[in-house]
Amino acid sequence: MAHEARQSVNQQQLLERHRELRAVDAALADLQGAVDGAPRMQPGGLLTFTGPAGLGKTTLMAQVRARAVAHGFTVLSARGGQNEQELAFHVVRQLVQPSLAAMSEPERRTFLGSWYDIVAAALGLEATGMTREPDPTGVRDGLDWVMTRLTVLDAPVVLLLDDAHWADFESLNWLASFAPRIENLPLLVVVAYRPEDMPAEAASFRTVVEHHGHRPHALEPLSAAAVARIIREHVGKAAGDEFCAECRTVTEGNPFETVELAIRLAERNLQGTEDDLPVMRDLASAIKGPGLLDRLHRLGTTAVCFASAAAVLGTSFSQELAATIAVVGVEQAAEETAKLRAARILTDSHQSGGELEFVHPLIATTIYKSIPPRLRVGLHNAAAEAVRAAGLGPTAAARHLLEVPCEGNHEAVACLREAAREYLRAGAPEAARRLLTRALQEPAPPEERAALLHELACSTFLIEPAATVTHLRAALAEPEVAPDLRASIVYRLTQALAHTDRLAEAATVAADEAQQATNPRTRLRMTADHFVWSAFRTDEPDSPARSRTLARMAERLTGGALEERYILGLRAWDAMLRGESRQTVFAYAESALCGGLSWTDENRGFEVPASVALLFMYCDQPRRAEDLFSKGVAECTNMGWRGSHLALGQTLFAYIRYHRGSLAEAEELVREGLRIADKVEGAVPAQWFAIGVLIQTLLARGRTEEARRIADAHHYGDVVPNAVIYPDPRTVYAELLLAEGRHADAAALLTDVGEWLDGRAWRNPAWCPWQLDLASALASTEPERAADLARDAVQRAREFGAASATGQALHTLAEVTGGPAALDLHAEAVEQLERAPAAYELARALVGHGAALSRNGRLQEAADRLYQGLETAVHCGAEALAGRAREELSAAGLRPLPLRYAQTDTLTAQERKAAERAAQGHPVAVVAKELHLPEQGARQLLSSVYRKVGTDAAGLAAALETFPRPRS
Repeated sequence: MAHEARQSVNQQQLLERHRELRAVDAALADLQGAVDGAPRMQPGGLLTFTGPAGLGKTTLMAQVRARAVAHGFTVLSARGGQNEQELAFHVVRQLVQPSLAAMSEPERRTFLGSWYDIVAAALGLEATGMTREPDPTGVRDGLDWVMTRLTVLDAPVVLLLDDAHWADFESLNWLASFAPRIENLPLLVVVAYRPEDMPAEAASFRTVVEHHGHRPHALEPLSAAAVARIIREHVGKAAGDEFCAECRTVTEGNPFETVELAIRLAERNLQGTEDDLPVMRDLASAIKGPGLLDRLHRLGTTAVCFASAAAVLGTSFSQELAATIAVVGVEQAAEETAKLRAARILTDSHQSGGELEFVHPLIATTIYKSIPPRLRVGLHNAAAEAVRAAGLGPTAAARHLLEVPCEGNHEAVACLREAAREYLRAGAPEAARRLLTRALQEPAPPEERAALLHELACSTFLIEPAATVTHLRAALAEPEVAPDLRASIVYRLTQALAHTDRLAEAATVAADEAQQATNPRTRLRMTADHFVWSAFRTDEPDSPARSRTLARMAERLTGGALEERYILGLRAWDAMLRGESRQTVFAYAESALCGGLSWTDENRGFEVPASVALLFMYCDQPRRAEDLFSKGVAECTNMGWRGSHLALGQTLFAYIRYHRGSLAEAEELVREGLRIADKVEGAVPAQWFAIGVLIQTLLARGRTEEARRIADAHHYGDVVPNAVIYPDPRTVYAELLLAEGRHADAAALLTDVGEWLDGRAWRNPAWCPWQLDLASALASTEPERAADLARDAVQRAREFGAASATGQALHTLAEVTGGPAALDLHAEAVEQLERAPAAYELARALVGHGAALSRNGRLQEAADRLYQGLETAVHCGAEALAGRAREELSAAGLRPLPLRYAQTDTLTAQERKAAERAAQGHPVAVVAKELHLPEQGARQLLSSVYRKVGTDAAGLAAALETFPRPRS
């Protein structure tokens, strides 16, 4: 009878849902078509139903399930619960766990692969290899992968989410980020929710479901005719029109209330006459609110206690657990369950076998709200103990502790902290923050406060760094903080200050701590942190003094300890910025790398390892930089750090490709870096890096208007961050102004940049070519000053010793000098750049030299240079530069030859032999003689080698050990 009654309810509630069912059928047919290879007709695989409580959303979702199963589709389903919104990833677990539970442990590990430890905690599995918490972006990426893999393996798939307004924030956030993938998968997502109850923090989810394809289908109340039909099917056809109309009035066409009323009328054997109206109204009032509670109380005190315990537990619960909380014996619990089933208050759970749920969420809500406050607290307290004892984990217990007043319970503090750690491992910092805030209010034992404040700060770091600063300062104010904990607190404090653009404070905190530290290792570590944040603040008062201190300290260090290697890495970076010789830079960099620099060390950050890796790019060994970046980024992604870390890694990898002259690849990489940064909360520094690299790349490709749109969209020229960003934002913006012909504006901006850099004694044009850009800006109005600037840049570049920087400076000097006197400068610029892995700069120098030769009447030599420049520009992706080469050839009366150069990932046998000889130190003349080539031909051959291998002559020997050999 219960099954028949439920079936009747389902059928009746689907009255007047033709529009919605047509949409369901169309979406299912579209899904089937997509699986069969037909293009999707719908704008996306997402279907949404909305409406107030009781309008039949759940029954409609059940109909979707039935129709999907009838099609042979796989169905994954979940349901939000009013009392389970605090459980992070609760909805995700409902969706995925049934599939994972069907696998053995080895099968699960194989299925999840490298994502296992990253998503394990979010999915309710035990992570075994994680030493650090993944970031929310990494977990969302992992969940994307899991859902994508499940969909592909079990295609086609229908994902149902009912009562989404009660879903946890983390699950909604993931689903909102996953939505763009739906269109490319054999997947249909169907969501139902009450718009008026959707929380404000679910704005991103609501935006997706309300703007993705069709707008939500808003369910309407039943008409008078539909209500009359339901009443008469239960009461009999003789039910009068006035009686049915009054039923419509009291239920307001709510399908749930209408069907419940009809069933009760039938149980009372009413005929639907005018005389039955008073009884009908009494029955209607018992369906919800006070009437429902009266009906429950008539079942007895024990039934009320059992139902109250069930309401505290949430959506789906076990009879045994509810009995434990209600202090009811096993046999008595079975009796009360039977009573509540018969009263249509409880029914079998649709989610898991053997569990119970309320017939409708309205019933659960009404009962929960009716529980007296003190009793509700007691039930939650009992629930926390019961679910922990039942082995359901600290997070299940902690969500009940949030409903219990503070009373200095140390066990509660321990449970809340344990649950918070689990949430951090799951990539749910907001959930962890709620629990740790509550633990602090308990209050925690005095000896635990500093550690608890540190944990709370870690939970807020990615979502509210300003709060992190407050918590950490409070932690440092606690008495007798253990030295290791204090060091961790200080490091996290400096990091939080730096992320809120307060680098001066960060540097000061580290310096003060270094002075107070009694342990030499701690002092060295704090000193390193002071140097890091000082080096990356734009307003450092005495940068040269810090450099001198750093140099003296580095001379005494061997690199045996990690703290020493960080100091040596900083010294290498500082030497590069100051323009000291490459040999000095390399020596300190190799010393820093010798013992290893981790990108994921808990208390060190990745600023120094990334800087050490990048300086190889400035030193004309970009392939070594790429290798170090690849390993570092892999280390971060393996830890589940796929937010700002991955954004910055992608961006700086793109920057290396830009320096190598692979402009198309650089653009693709940096756009991906910017995309990641844009979706990560608090990734502002990563955005600045990405925007600068993207603008420079677009300018190199000749797309000035697009670069301007990017700059304006991100207010790039309006705001100057307090952190050192590379490429330097003001210099990049000046380059954009130059490309637009706004030379005076560019000159003013670059003059300011020069004064700032000279004040810091940062003289390396390889890091910031402000002198070259300023010389170009002043060439037409102040030619002598322009030439002086370029000559000084050439001198600085020669002192540093990187051929790419020297060649670029010589090229600019030649351009601003002009006339016959510039030809030798042009030739030397080309010669230098042929020795460097900087294809775009070489293309510029070749075209510039060719144009100068043409203007001086040396057409044959000009043609050779212009052809080479055109070919190199095309393969760099520098469209505008290639266009200029063609124009110069046309102006000289020459026609471009077919392009000959083919970019490959291997060296030819001839190139390999030339590279091996160059790596052994043989000059170009010896290489040319051995290969039976003219010197110019040998020089061009080696230039090709440097571009492919990504290093100069100094790095050839090491690069050739791993570079692919020629194909036989």
